[in-house]
Amino acid sequence: MLRYFISIFFLMGCIVGYSQSKSIDLQPKDTIVKKETYGLRVGADLSKLALSFYNDDYTGLELVGDYRLTQKLFLAAELGNEDRTKQEDLYNFTSSGSYIKAGVDYNTYQNWYGMDNTIFLGGRYAVSTFSQTLNDYSVFDSNRYWNPDGFADGQLPGREFSGLNASWLELVFGTKVELFANIYLGASVRLGFLVTQKQSDEFPTLWIPGFNKVTDGSNFGASYNYSISYFIPLYKKVKKSAKKEVKK
Repeated sequence: MLRYFISIFFLMGCIVGYSQSKSIDLQPKDTIVKKETYGLRVGADLSKLALSFYNDDYTGLELVGDYRLTQKLFLAAELGNEDRTKQEDLYNFTSSGSYIKAGVDYNTYQNWYGMDNTIFLGGRYAVSTFSQTLNDYSVFDSNRYWNPDGFADGQLPGREFSGLNASWLELVFGTKVELFANIYLGASVRLGFLVTQKQSDEFPTLWIPGFNKVTDGSNFGASYNYSISYFIPLYKKVKKSAKKEVKK
């Protein structure tokens, strides 16, 4: 009987010693698998719709969209059409055409779990095809006998210059915030650099759809947009958590 109790005590001592040799993890384990939704977001530019409504000299529509590739990276594009009439010092003209922009956005904002907002920095390559119509113009006449108080009217008003095109690079900074379930409000500012331009030898390009005003002696242009879009969920992926180094 004594030998029996000695064997039991020896076995219990081995078990206690083995359990004390293992480290005790006091950090709670998160067993919830966090997933993020991936899909396509499509919408329209509100600023161009509002300007078309309030300004009789402008008509425009821009569709916007992006597709999520990773937690931070999005494919993005804009497709639009603009028709604008402007009055300069000596001439009145109308630019009309379409454009497409394509590129990527990188989200710099760290969301809490369940949030899907973005503060992004992106880039685009854009192409526009358009035409310009010289509606009316005046010419300088050194002989001011017939027009002592102004310039002479042009002889060929209403002339159209078609087949024009341009391409540019665009730097984009903006944000998209989820207002309601799958409904996003966005805003962005854009700085463009004109790369190529085909224009008429008789009348210079003054305004490019999608790029905005063309300035003499500069290839830079600026624009903005305010968008509302709807997110179409397609699938979910497990969210990768940032690895934290634990110091012993």
